[in-house]
Amino acid sequence: MQAFGSGAMTNSIREIRDADCIFITGSNTAESHPVISYEVVRAAKRGANVIIVDPRRIPLVDHATHFLQIKPGTDIYVFLAIMHTIIREGWEDKAFINERTEGYDEFKAIVEEFPPERASLISGVSVKQIEATARIYALGERDSGTSAFKDERGRSS
Repeated sequence: MQAFGSGAMTNSIREIRDADCIFITGSNTAESHPVISYEVVRAAKRGANVIIVDPRRIPLVDHATHFLQIKPGTDIYVFLAIMHTIIREGWEDKAFINERTEGYDEFKAIVEEFPPERASLISGVSVKQIEATARIYALGERDSGTSAFKDERGRSS
């Protein structure tokens, strides 16, 4: 399965502090980005939801509201199931999609094939966790994300 994206930051480190929901995946942020980790902890103490999707129990899990401990290499299935849930429940930002995206119908067709039940069997994460994560992420007003995907950063084991 192929993914897309860029390894560049999309928002400032300072904005993490004010986020309602912080989504961390594939990154041991405490080790690789200690300044970002500090801001995540500050946000968590303020009451932000911190979601971590990772096969490892990284140090920030102690500050997470949701830890989805996936089987290695199954993160994309969980992401697709989260997106599936957001679309199924009507939580997507339709105005933003219509004004600023291309290929949404093709994207939606792919996502429809990955319900939470399928992702759960593959990843080991419960349907309940996937759906709760989708709700928190979709309904938050100020979300922030950080990742270090193996395809962006090199091979991980």
